[in-house]
Amino acid sequence: MRDYRSVADQVAAEIRSGALKPGDRLPPQRAFARRYGIANSTATRVYQELGRRGLTVGEVGRGTFVRAAAPTDPPALGEPAGSRIDLEFTYPVVPEQSALLAGSLEGLLRTDVLQEALRPVGPAGDPAVREAAADLLTRGGWRPDPARVLFAGNGRQALSAVFAALVPPGARLGVEELTYPVVRAIAGRLGITLVPLAMDDDGLVPDSVEEAHRTGPLHAVYAQPVLHNPLSLTMPAPRAERLAEVLGRLDLPLIEDTIWAFLHDELPPLAALVPERTVLVDSLSKRLAPGLSLGFVVAPAPLLGDLAAALRSGGWTAQHFNLEAAARWQREGVVRRLVRAKQKDAAVRQELAARHLSGFSLRTDPRSYHCWWRLPKQWRADTFVAAAARYGIGVPPAAAFTVGDAHAPNAIRLGLATPRPEKLASALATLAGLARSMPEDMATD
Repeated sequence: MRDYRSVADQVAAEIRSGALKPGDRLPPQRAFARRYGIANSTATRVYQELGRRGLTVGEVGRGTFVRAAAPTDPPALGEPAGSRIDLEFTYPVVPEQSALLAGSLEGLLRTDVLQEALRPVGPAGDPAVREAAADLLTRGGWRPDPARVLFAGNGRQALSAVFAALVPPGARLGVEELTYPVVRAIAGRLGITLVPLAMDDDGLVPDSVEEAHRTGPLHAVYAQPVLHNPLSLTMPAPRAERLAEVLGRLDLPLIEDTIWAFLHDELPPLAALVPERTVLVDSLSKRLAPGLSLGFVVAPAPLLGDLAAALRSGGWTAQHFNLEAAARWQREGVVRRLVRAKQKDAAVRQELAARHLSGFSLRTDPRSYHCWWRLPKQWRADTFVAAAARYGIGVPPAAAFTVGDAHAPNAIRLGLATPRPEKLASALATLAGLARSMPEDMATD
């Protein structure tokens, strides 16, 4: 019997030689198995291997296609790609932020104050910065207990430490079936198996948690209940209560990512419903500025020791200077002013998206910096991404957010935060025109 890897090598050679061209559809797996004289189960493994190598992309209801664009590794959405107009990343910046931030730093740069701020500090910081952090994280009538706040270098490091503390290598972590790509990269480094959990218009489906847990025990669940990335969904109260009930019955901890919740800050977090089993993760960079890194972890008291140990052993603890700066920005009202400015900025950018992409299938929220765009039928996501790149516009396909071996939806995510508004409007108009054309039109340009 032929090994699936040798068959995958043969198909890869056909792709390299041009016998199989970008955009070509592979036959259904049963037909593929007959063509190559292999078992159906072997054909399945060949298709999985081709996808793992980044040579093919599967799309729901359409089949498996040879990639039209270079594959994107899991960490690809962690750093800018250098596109002329970047719609891959979401780094909100408002004009007034540098002046506001600089003004609050003057007192911190006094010699005596700076000397203290440059001393080492542990994951728990000190009581004053924990109080300021609790105020910063307050929303929807909920304020965390300052004694339960820990600090990381940034949001990704906070997630890394929480995953490492709660989920052993080889264990299973339930995540929404479309998720923040960095979660995939962190799980891969830590040897954690991600289990995709079904979603609907209200977000994570609680019944899917129960089903996944029956199949093989989960160690925890990761979710983004407010302004989910990439879908911009916000979980309504009845769904949140149902999820809290399921997690309690299964005795599962929840890792709640609230990175974007500052844009919808009238809602309390899930941590307000189930504080005894929720570890909340947040960060500073989206609220303030991309280069300002500080991560927050709010956890039940019994978990604080393990989480602090994970932060130390991973080298993920925060810098004392950053803690002191953040505390000053919070106490002096800078954080509140920048949050309000970015809430208004997101609304303006959503209006641009609504205007230029009118008539297309968009899923978004007027408070979000993201749009999820289900593409017209004539386009496949990877082909559209490649076509957009020819116009100097970077957009990520749904495959960048898809967990496991599931077929990716025929969609892209638009990050609206990074370009200046006039550049954003130009990019959206270009993408709208591209989406109304036919893929074969690109071949004649």
